[in-house]
Amino acid sequence: METPEIVLDADQRHAAEQLAAIAERVGRRWRRPRGLYLYGGPGRGKTMLMNRFFASVSSNRKRRYHFHAFFAQLNAGIHEYGSIDASVDALLGDADLICFDEFHVHDSGDARLVARLLDTLFARRVTLVVTSNYPPQDLLPNPLMHGMFVPTIERILEHLDVVAVDGPQDYRTLGGRHTGFAAGHYVVGACPVSGAVDLPVAHRRLHARALENGELTVDFAELCGIPVSAADFLGLTREVRRWVVCTVPPMGTVPPDWVMRFVNLVDVLYDADLELSIFADVPLAELGGAIERVPDLYRTLSRLAELREPANLESR
Repeated sequence: METPEIVLDADQRHAAEQLAAIAERVGRRWRRPRGLYLYGGPGRGKTMLMNRFFASVSSNRKRRYHFHAFFAQLNAGIHEYGSIDASVDALLGDADLICFDEFHVHDSGDARLVARLLDTLFARRVTLVVTSNYPPQDLLPNPLMHGMFVPTIERILEHLDVVAVDGPQDYRTLGGRHTGFAAGHYVVGACPVSGAVDLPVAHRRLHARALENGELTVDFAELCGIPVSAADFLGLTREVRRWVVCTVPPMGTVPPDWVMRFVNLVDVLYDADLELSIFADVPLAELGGAIERVPDLYRTLSRLAELREPANLESR
């Protein structure tokens, strides 16, 4: 049975043309192609375009990564080998094309490392193609920290062409169905799941309510009250594809490090487009209250606003 032809929208066609031009020139010694930065909201086809492009490049000197996963490996390599150059060598070897899916910068510490990574890749004349939910100027959006990343944004614009893939259709919702992050819901009330199960995370035991068929149900305090990182959450996504977080309190009532872990969790699940459902003590409009202490929380509240409310839930 033949696979039906994919009909691209206007933004996708323009991006596909840009990618095709790069594919023809990857690996050339002279006049190497400029890289490409594709940005747009979830479900607009960025990853699909990158996958088709990557498959079309006839070279064994190409690498493709989800940026969260690559960044975790890069950090591990720096600790193991002692420098970012050595870590890049171990991960990328002699690659002349690197593709990063879901590129982002949210944390000032990560921003410094991303800046060094990009400088290393640009110095090596590696062709870089990335997808992101953010245009370059919106990377590291925290207004208190954004200025420090402006020189790196200028370097991105110097080396990469920027193309919006942000058409009107969220392809995850075709046919009335919601998928990925958008399939989750935000409910004010008690979580209907009870039970007890432990699973390992970051050399600790996470006490959850349930883990079954790739769905984790866990209380906010158990998940965000222990010292885990975004990389730890990313590690859990290899097994957990649907997340249910219960008894989520107003953020102003818990310590800032708990709030930051919640921010990291939502970032990981949003960028990986994995389903998240929240059972909260208060409506979303009342969930904030800690933005002055944790400015990145404003991004989390915006993302949670994409979740469906009970009146809009489909039968599950």
